[in-house]
Amino acid sequence: MTETIELGDIRILIHRKVVRNVHLSVHPPSGRVTMVTPMATRAEVARAYAISRLNWIRSQQTKLKKQARETPRQYVTRESHYLWGRRYLLDVVESKARPGVSLDHKRVTLKVKPGSDTESRARIMHAWHKRLLHEAVPPLIAKWEAKLDVTVAKYYLQRMKTKWGSCNHRAGNIRLNTELVRKPKDLLEYILVHEMAHLIEPTHNERFVTILDKHYPNWREARDDLNALPLADESWRTA
Repeated sequence: MTETIELGDIRILIHRKVVRNVHLSVHPPSGRVTMVTPMATRAEVARAYAISRLNWIRSQQTKLKKQARETPRQYVTRESHYLWGRRYLLDVVESKARPGVSLDHKRVTLKVKPGSDTESRARIMHAWHKRLLHEAVPPLIAKWEAKLDVTVAKYYLQRMKTKWGSCNHRAGNIRLNTELVRKPKDLLEYILVHEMAHLIEPTHNERFVTILDKHYPNWREARDDLNALPLADESWRTA
């Protein structure tokens, strides 16, 4: 069940869930505001709480507006690209051979057909990113299946415009944003643990927080580190 509260230029989306306390969040990159409230919370009480936190909301939105953003990638030689949190220079090589990507300690080499456009180069790079994630994710899933005593039925990798990850707890499936390949591996692990914890508790209630506190006690620092990194030229938010 969702509602909205309008406070001047601020619009707050209200989610009523089976929780004990009110949770107010300002999400990067645009400063979108949500509030999770107990099912029985009256509309006027939710509005009063939002008003009491208005200065905090505006402060968080101001911080997000100042946060660095990456420029759109053009996939040209000497362009900066990030992999697992480290900066590499791109070297584009036109060749009639099969397109592909290779990596050494300083640069990423993108082999493309002569005359290739930005979109086709982006597709080649994205396919490579997915291969890297397919190497990194299964060992992490196995590690955390044992720690959390859960089973991931399937995992999926895809571009996601609004989330770093998601979980279908009924089917036992999780989805991860391929943009995570650009971030440090410990932040990939944080998102993975976050989504796997939803196999135990599907909502962001106190029980969910307790699970993270017990099994991944530095999750808040990881979340803040992820939010502090330069945002991509598209819009992402933490899970």
